[in-house]
Amino acid sequence: MSESSPGVSSPPTVSNASPGRVARATRGTMALFFVNGATFATWGVHIPTIKARFGLSDAMLSFAMLAVAGGAIAAMGPVGRWVARVGSARASMASGLAYALATVTILAMPDFRLLLPALLAFGMANAAFDVGMNAQAATVEASRTRPVMSALHGMFSLGGMTGAAFGGLMLSLGVPPLVHAAMMAGLTAAVALGTAPGLLADHPVLPSAGHHRDHAVRALWLLGLLAFLGLIGEGAMYDWSSVYMRDVAVAPAGWISFGYAAFSGGMACGRFGGDRLRARWGEAGTLTASAWLGFAGIVLALAMPVPVAALVGFSMMGLGAANMVPIFFVVASRLPGVAPAEAIARVARFAYLGLLLGPVLIGGVAHLASLRAGLAVVALTMGWIALAGARSARRYLPARKG
Repeated sequence: MSESSPGVSSPPTVSNASPGRVARATRGTMALFFVNGATFATWGVHIPTIKARFGLSDAMLSFAMLAVAGGAIAAMGPVGRWVARVGSARASMASGLAYALATVTILAMPDFRLLLPALLAFGMANAAFDVGMNAQAATVEASRTRPVMSALHGMFSLGGMTGAAFGGLMLSLGVPPLVHAAMMAGLTAAVALGTAPGLLADHPVLPSAGHHRDHAVRALWLLGLLAFLGLIGEGAMYDWSSVYMRDVAVAPAGWISFGYAAFSGGMACGRFGGDRLRARWGEAGTLTASAWLGFAGIVLALAMPVPVAALVGFSMMGLGAANMVPIFFVVASRLPGVAPAEAIARVARFAYLGLLLGPVLIGGVAHLASLRAGLAVVALTMGWIALAGARSARRYLPARKG
């Protein structure tokens, strides 16, 4: 039995899903997370290609990148309702195909005016794929005896690293960008179609009393706030870690990219080990420990602005940030009276906002003061989650199993 806080529904079970069927769905969902990460990395690899093809300034390139995030944020509400209506298995297949098509479309656009709507569509397709596969992941985890959500997000991280490495290889071999995009789109479409028959049907959403719905609304606002703050730090690390290594830690040229690699590596390791922590400490304990670890990592990097200390600190930040989004999504998916897809979409919208606004906020503080002061904002967000956020959310977070 699991000890739960009041108002948190226990994970439902699927009586008609055999262990073999659940294992097949788990493998299929892992494949979906992997190709999602790999395909998004394909877009990242070709951002310089887009800039060079259309002769974009840094400002116009930022506007193009904003179109992807804007499309995803705008789509979250309708996407959540759509996934709840058609089911996460069907939605994962359909959105995976749309995501594959959108990836090719971006690299095929002959004009910048056509590129912007293509990027909006890419962001919307990515949002649909994200919500669909995370809703399926929630169903899969609820059908198992052990947690798996963190490992699934680890597959996304692994896919991102693999996609980036493969993209670099394609560039070095002189493979045309459109051919590379078509290869990745073909893989994504094949996985979306191939895994669909093995995915699980979502659990029915039972009607709940008014106080349960109010409870769910309050929980989603709090989870959204926590996701927003957590993703401020994650976005800052993606955009500013290399700059910190160069300008503050004064790292050798060959070490500059290691800051990003240290954070990403910590994220991947933390996610693949996170399910054991959740099984042992529960979501509440894991969230608190994760936030403190991220806080300690950033403080170390700021207090000792030398390359080795910065790399250790960024790795700790990656380990700390790794399991926050998986925890928020799992808890949201278990709230009574709300379809998991809709709950995940609401929390994901806040997460996207944090990921989008975090680097801008850090850059603004860095401009007014210094980059060390800017990254101190990340320490503050991690510290707040550890001290107040996790405590406030404890009523919604299942405690340690025992």
